[in-house]
Amino acid sequence: MKRVIWIVPAILFLCVSSKAQETPAWEIYGGYSYLKANLNGSGPNFHMNGGGASVSQNLNNWFGGRLEVSAFGGTFEGTNVTAQTITYGPVFTYRKFDRFVPYAHAQFGDVHASRGYLGISESANKFAMVSGGGVDVKINQLAAIRLQADYLMTRFLSQRQDNLQFSTGLVIRFGHK
Repeated sequence: MKRVIWIVPAILFLCVSSKAQETPAWEIYGGYSYLKANLNGSGPNFHMNGGGASVSQNLNNWFGGRLEVSAFGGTFEGTNVTAQTITYGPVFTYRKFDRFVPYAHAQFGDVHASRGYLGISESANKFAMVSGGGVDVKINQLAAIRLQADYLMTRFLSQRQDNLQFSTGLVIRFGHK
């Protein structure tokens, strides 16, 4: 099974053109997000759906900064709950290919959760860290489809939550570096 995981990216890597892309100055993203919320690996898991948006400024062809906002809703132990994140941090891109741009990022910020989220008694703001990456698949010079997977670490009830977040949506690019 481990070999299969590496075969798909290797095939994609070999099938695309190696022509370099022009670097946009700004990228705006909006789309759907899925969150698998988890209380420290041994606690309850539950699923939340929502959306996210981000603005990225590319300082050169491989480095920039990204501000990202996400909102989720779901049900935990019979209670409707919500969570929102706002994070900022560096993004590292690899713009060697014409059809896709892989990237990695690490962002830090805030998570706000409603009463009932993971059993908390009142809404609260806590520390959040997001790390992960993805790929932007080019539609044309101005637009791309983003596929992203992230690890979202939060802290509620004096415990760390290890959450998984998956997102997809549309990226609009403008300006040139």
